Order: sequence, then structure tokens, then C-alpha cells
Amino acid sequence: MTDSPREAGTTGTTGTTGKPEIPAESWVRHTTDNHVLVVTLNRPDALNAITPDLREHLIKIFSEASADPAVRAVVLTGAGRGFCAGADLRGGAATGDRVPGDVARTIRLGAQRLIAAVLDCEKPVIAAVNGTAAGLGAHLAFACDLVLAAESARFIEVFVRRGLVPDGGGAYLLPRLIGPQRAKELMFFGDALTAPDAERLGLVNRVVPDGASEKTAREWAARLAAGPTRALALTKQLVNASLDTDRATAFAAEATAQEINMTTADAQEGVASFVERRAAAFRGR
Repeated sequence: MTDSPREAGTTGTTGTTGKPEIPAESWVRHTTDNHVLVVTLNRPDALNAITPDLREHLIKIFSEASADPAVRAVVLTGAGRGFCAGADLRGGAATGDRVPGDVARTIRLGAQRLIAAVLDCEKPVIAAVNGTAAGLGAHLAFACDLVLAAESARFIEVFVRRGLVPDGGGAYLLPRLIGPQRAKELMFFGDALTAPDAERLGLVNRVVPDGASEKTAREWAARLAAGPTRALALTKQLVNASLDTDRATAFAAEATAQEINMTTADAQEGVASFVERRAAAFRGR
């Protein structure tokens, strides 16, 4: 098992306020065990709200996981009583003078890059939502391939409560997951959505007892990590792309993915195990 380079409680240099600056690395714990990378947002006092530095560190983690052959599945969860309260606006990002284009640039290079890092990760990503997931935090969960929610978890499209437009890909993700009418209901009213209601709508794969979301996510991830990694990556790519393409394009992409995948050792092992009537032993390549 390998630990993140800097764990919670590590302090950095002293900032202009005289208080020690806490490096973003300490706000994310990440460990890899048996090819499963567990990423834990670690700002429990702030309900794991995402600062710009924390966002950049998360993007880096997902980018590295995508290319790392030692990682074959990812679990994303939050420490404490919340999954993620969204973007941390206390640093003044939402106030002050702006040059035209600043906001669009900030969203494009910030929240949207984070959501894209999850969507584009070549490994399956499971969200273990252990509490409130609001705003960008909700979209971070919905961008994952599979979502497990504790019974007490809540999902909130909080933007309208602050007079804001949804960001972090919310208006892209939600209509594709639950349809435009339901998406508008959630975004127009900003009401908290319970875990059972989120499951009913199709935003959550399964609701589990409080305290069991990460354990269940690890179990699911272990199954995925033992699977044909490249086939799973290509399957993820096909499903994600299918929502934005016509039938002919989707069929062509499927055929190309099959052509690519049949050159992998895992595909050859899968066919051989079928012929030999034995369980397949996939190695992730």
C-alpha cells in the first residue's frame, strides 16, 4: 500500500496572515491497494469544499491514475460528515472587480477541467457519497461512472439559492442522466434530494447504510480492478460518447473499439478462458 506524499495535518510555510498555510496535498488523501486507488477529500471542517489548489491537485491525481498501469479502478469519497460542499467561495473568488471574460475563463479552466478529468479518466471511477454533495460537489459525484450513496446523503443543486447559474458541467450532466424536465426541477428550485430519491431518478446506482458507502465502493472497485482494464476504458469511452453522437457514429466507434481491444492480452485471455472452460485471469493489459 502506498500513501499520498503529504497526509492530513501537514503544514507548509507561513502565509501573510501569520497562520501556517496548509498545502493542497494535505487536503486529499490517496492510497493504492490491490490496484484500487482511493481518493479522499480531506477538509472535513469545510465539508470538503474545493479550493483552486485542491482542484488542481485532484486533476493531477486523476490524470496520473488514468496513465498508471498500477491503478485499475478509483474510489472517490469525502472525510467527515460530507462528501463535498462544492467550490469554496470564501477566498473572494465571487466578489471584487473583474475584467470581462474573467468568470468564463475561471469556469472553463477550473470546475470544468475537474469534471472533465473524472469523465476522461481511463479507469472506472466510483463515488462513495457519505453526506452532503452540493453544487460542484454534486456534479463531481455525477461525473463518476458509478455512484453509491449513504442513506443520509443529500444532493443539492445549490446554485439558484445564491443567484448563480450551475457550473462544473451540471447542465451537461443532469439532462443526460435524468432528462431535461427533472434536471430543470432540481436546478430551478435547489431543493435537497435525498439518497433514495436520487436512486429513484437514476442519479445513484445504490443506496447503502450510513457508514457503508466507502466499504461497498471498495468492494465494487476490487471487482473492477480484477477485470479487463482496457476493455472497461473503451466501454466507458463508448457510453460517454454515445450521448453526443448519432447512431452511425456510435456504431463506427464501437467497431473501432472492438478492433483495438482485440489486440489486448486480456481479450485474448478472455477468449481462451471461454474455450478452455475456466475462469479468466485478467492482468489489466
